[in-house]
Amino acid sequence: MDAKKIVLLIGALIVAGITAFMAKTMFDTKPAAPTVQAAAVPDTGPQILVATRTLTVGTIIEPDSFRYQPWPKELVENAYYAKGESDPASLAGTVVRSAVTAGQPLTKGSLVEPGDRGFLAAALGPGMRAVTVSVSAQQGVAGFIFPGDRVDVVLTQSVEGGEGPPLRAAETIVRNVRVLATDQRVISEDKEGKREVKTFSTITLEVTPRLAEKVAVAMKIGDLSLSLRSIADNTAELERAIASGEVKVPEGNDPKAEKKMLLQVATRPIDTDPSFVVGSDVSRFQRKSVPARPQPAEQNTNQAPSAAAPAPRPVPTVRVARGNTVTEVPVGGK
Repeated sequence: MDAKKIVLLIGALIVAGITAFMAKTMFDTKPAAPTVQAAAVPDTGPQILVATRTLTVGTIIEPDSFRYQPWPKELVENAYYAKGESDPASLAGTVVRSAVTAGQPLTKGSLVEPGDRGFLAAALGPGMRAVTVSVSAQQGVAGFIFPGDRVDVVLTQSVEGGEGPPLRAAETIVRNVRVLATDQRVISEDKEGKREVKTFSTITLEVTPRLAEKVAVAMKIGDLSLSLRSIADNTAELERAIASGEVKVPEGNDPKAEKKMLLQVATRPIDTDPSFVVGSDVSRFQRKSVPARPQPAEQNTNQAPSAAAPAPRPVPTVRVARGNTVTEVPVGGK
């Protein structure tokens, strides 16, 4: 065999061996990187309070509104509520002053506590007013109404008349009103964190400016009672509002637009389409309508007739001539 061919064959074998060795080395060392990365232990950092859902301005904080979550140590601020440095139970009853999105840390500046300056103003929604009404234990559902609940306001009155007993009636003047406080108290919990059931004499409601005037007049007319609403009533109220055209259904399948519509219906007070009950609806011995007013007294006949009274009708007469004397005799007279 030619020596030149032998040298080329040996060189090709050497190059093939070196290439195979390098390829084997490269494929054997590639999986080593993820093995080292998986062995690394991530730094969880301290735990801070974050919002479990979106908290809009005026939301009353409840125990399920926040939770602890690990947070990078280098991103922790002094305004955060860190575990071990604050008591989460003390935040129940506070009001959101700045909007907090879901998963965002709660800051000390975004919450205002009861008794602080501007607390009630922060609890009110945009364009809303706070009005306080007096209620008894029976009118206030025996104390089972707490801040954040929604109630209907019922007016009970007696309409007097001139004859017979008065007409007794009850009318729902406002529906779906949010309760802000009871007897100047927002936190209704004991030392163990359980809600206390206590009677109260006053209750603060969130209403629109027009409804504030309506409630003020209603307190002068009669007695006000509160009717606690169910959470499920919002669905029925939404269907009624859509059917009447009060709420326009957004076009398309935009979840944000639908959520905004639901929130609008669920949080607005309503004073349209009032319902009422009169005494006859409860008992057959009660009135059904307003008593008749007394008739005005008759005028005294001795008084001089007014200028507008009609003139008396003339009496017919007959002229009688006796010689040169002519006299007028009334008809029927002598």
